[in-house]
Amino acid sequence: MNNNPNNPFHCLKLETILLKLVEFYGWNELGNKINIRCFNFDPSISSSLKFLRKTPWAREKVEKLYLNTFSN
Repeated sequence: MNNNPNNPFHCLKLETILLKLVEFYGWNELGNKINIRCFNFDPSISSSLKFLRKTPWAREKVEKLYLNTFSN
């Protein structure tokens, strides 16, 4: 994560982003919106975080969905 205060994710942890998305959409809808295995098969926060931290393209999709969902 960039230390730039203009970054929309400044001071926001990936775990927080994921928890808010799961709370808002639930695992089923999140898996429909972003079709990745860790959201569709036996989903958990810990396994999803592990995958997202190692997979930049998937993290970008999660961050984009977060912005589209929660930005005013």
